[in-house]
Amino acid sequence: MFIILVYDIEEKRVAKVLKICRKYLNWVQNSVFEGDISKAKFFKLKTELSKIIKKEEDSILFYKFRTLKYYEREVMGKEKQPVDNIL
Repeated sequence: MFIILVYDIEEKRVAKVLKICRKYLNWVQNSVFEGDISKAKFFKLKTELSKIIKKEEDSILFYKFRTLKYYEREVMGKEKQPVDNIL
């Protein structure tokens, strides 16, 4: 599956969340990651993140796509971190 992850995390925990997300996904913009991920790795990602975040203060959104058939990505302005593996 392909996911887009967006987070709003308290500053004290941002570095830890960033490190975890980079293990599984491509960083594309401040607080935004995207990439293809298996269901097992997605479960591991969520498990690791749940150990770091405080649910009362932090927020993580996952946009899940079953297929990239109807997916289109458009960048306006400078692309912060090019992703070459997007179809």
